[in-house]
Amino acid sequence: MTTNALRSLWAEPRAADAPGRVSRDWVLVGVLMVTALLEGVLRNDVVWRPFATVVAVGLAPVLLWRRTHPLACVVVGFGTAMVLGLASLADGVPSVGLDSMIYVLVFVYALVRWGSGREIVIGLAVVLVAAVIGMVAGATGPADVIGGFAVLAAAAAGGAAFRYRAESWRRALDQIRNQERVGLARELHDMVAHHVSAIAVQAQAGRAMAGQRPEAALEALSVIDGEASRTLAEMRAMVRVLRDGAPAEYAPQPGVADLVSLARRDPVPVVDVELAGDLAGLPLQVDAAVYRLAQEALTNALRHARNASRVEIRVAEGGGRLRLRVTDDGQTDPAGSASHGFGLLGMTERVQLLGGTLRAGPAPEGGWAVDAELPTEVAR
Repeated sequence: MTTNALRSLWAEPRAADAPGRVSRDWVLVGVLMVTALLEGVLRNDVVWRPFATVVAVGLAPVLLWRRTHPLACVVVGFGTAMVLGLASLADGVPSVGLDSMIYVLVFVYALVRWGSGREIVIGLAVVLVAAVIGMVAGATGPADVIGGFAVLAAAAAGGAAFRYRAESWRRALDQIRNQERVGLARELHDMVAHHVSAIAVQAQAGRAMAGQRPEAALEALSVIDGEASRTLAEMRAMVRVLRDGAPAEYAPQPGVADLVSLARRDPVPVVDVELAGDLAGLPLQVDAAVYRLAQEALTNALRHARNASRVEIRVAEGGGRLRLRVTDDGQTDPAGSASHGFGLLGMTERVQLLGGTLRAGPAPEGGWAVDAELPTEVAR
């Protein structure tokens, strides 16, 4: 269980939506620099006064990069503290450094709040080594050791708490947004069904009356034209909402050729894309469907494949059929695979509408596989 928890932490991505540098960051750095300078000048018991003062003042601006480069900031901050501790041990003097350098605890908070899992593990290891050296150099007693580690743990716990809170809030917002989008999609369905039913009734009436009263057929065509125009207008308005912030203008749909944009070498898992066969001139429905299927399968793999190191996307054409296969080498989790059944259901429906088939499940060689087969010619 502990091993799985560590592996899960190691694979944890960075926190999303890290804020940029704002004015209060500069204010914080300015206050800390002034505080460190005043302490270095006014305190009477500062060891290596010029050196310690310059270090404390010069280290403060590193705080400006704590969100974008949390591990680097921890290495710089606690690496400096480590050097000061070793210098103190070598020279046999009391702890070198200013009390105002307590601001390095902000690096610990930022590391846990914004860093990836591997950055957190590596950074906390650096913090632990620096803390041990500093406590040995300061010849602190048991109470000071316990208190020091408690302060470090509190800084890390604060970062973890705020990270969890932000992630929970983001997921809640996503859930609310998805629920709203499902409701809008249902409204779109009901609206289209209503108008199409009216169009069908008018078309049947016009067909029945065309022989006896040609003017009635013209009236029916006029009603059909009006209904069709309203349907298109309402559908466009609704689709703009469902696009979730995308431009209102209709953009070209991504297709098979755009799958190469999903490939990546870092971070893990690696995503490899391979396209084979004559993939030019595919019907637009098939071209767009293959991209969406691969995108959804890749998203599921990144979310649910535990400890996956590689995801492969293969597209091949032959014999009038287009075949898509998305596989990963992660550990399958029955509970996790059941949780994204809604996405698999949508993928299956999309494939069946185009006259194809889709299979998804554990692969014989391990991991999870999604196999889709679509005809390259779709009935019109």
